[in-house]
Amino acid sequence: MSCFAGRSNDELVGLAREHQLGAIAEKLLARERLSIEDGLALYRSPHLHVVGALANHVRERMHGDLAYFNVNQHVNYTNLCNKLCRFCAFQRLPGQPGAYQMTPDEAADKVRAQLHEPVTEVHMVAGVWPKIPYEYYLDLLRAVKAARPSIHIKAFTMVELDQIAKVAKKPLQVVLEELKAAGLGSVPGGGAEIFSERVRAQTYHLKISGDEWLEIARKVHRAGLRSNCTMLHGHIETVEERVEHLDRLRRLQDETHGFQTYIPLSFHPDNSEMADVPGPTAVDELREIALGRLMLDNIAHVKAYWILMDVAIAQLALSYGADDVDGTVVEERIYHDAGATTPQQVQRDQLVQWILDAGRVPVERDTLYQVVWSADPVRAPIGRAAPVAAS
Repeated sequence: MSCFAGRSNDELVGLAREHQLGAIAEKLLARERLSIEDGLALYRSPHLHVVGALANHVRERMHGDLAYFNVNQHVNYTNLCNKLCRFCAFQRLPGQPGAYQMTPDEAADKVRAQLHEPVTEVHMVAGVWPKIPYEYYLDLLRAVKAARPSIHIKAFTMVELDQIAKVAKKPLQVVLEELKAAGLGSVPGGGAEIFSERVRAQTYHLKISGDEWLEIARKVHRAGLRSNCTMLHGHIETVEERVEHLDRLRRLQDETHGFQTYIPLSFHPDNSEMADVPGPTAVDELREIALGRLMLDNIAHVKAYWILMDVAIAQLALSYGADDVDGTVVEERIYHDAGATTPQQVQRDQLVQWILDAGRVPVERDTLYQVVWSADPVRAPIGRAAPVAAS
């Protein structure tokens, strides 16, 4: 049960009115879309507990007490990258200490090493290196699929897909069909960073723009692939830029309905060129979860990515709008190179217990939110996705 549970609608509005958020609460209860101005007010409110209570109301309207996880593993197939993002501690140039590129067979070995675990998804993202040939990406997918034919492959951010299409010298729509034929099942949401040209110019000027990221996501969705979406927060962006980012995601979702999960990504400054930036606090992380749930009324799920947070904060986030904690992970490198101190992996039973300790009902899902197992088969019937009401 959430720490915000037990309030009636009238009590929720009354609480919000006491803290100058009454009009927003009334819109949420009427299931009306929040405006840019509403988003700014929620970001600027000093009363995080009220913002959290509002987000929890929407979360429970959509998902009740259910909290999703999956049994997955990560394979970061190369850290070679020419984008030189100032916030990234993972990237390397050839010849630098720690630089690597897995062969397709080496990536498949990572998958084979987990055959004793009930893994349903492999999450593959990496650096962007223009000298990697197009056939490598097809062979990578084929090798992983051959190693575990039942696996769902969630791979290649919009930034990676941009590079893959360039090296293939083919239209992206053609490339997506060929990647699907080789085993691609869905697309992660990374690489969006923040849709602000000001921030892009100062921190990741060699990477695709927000407009380009959104256009690639549009084509991914038109190809019949679902994706996640993200926002990197806690560096030099403003609250105005955050709200604009959320609104642009929301508008694309109105068009394509292809985003299934929103994941706010916490900036980790350690070992990067931006090590002087303090990064987000736990309060900041909870507010980003809550704002994502409140602004993104047309995206079903909001994930508290435990690998980026202290586990206790991810548990608390399940009362601030999040309904998903990601999965077992196995050997995540991108955020750990940037100073993440969370475990490299957890066991399925640990995730179940974390969710129970947070007062929620654990539901194991596959990548597309089909239910694999549920602690409450009445509310989350096994064999089909748990119903999600419009927010």
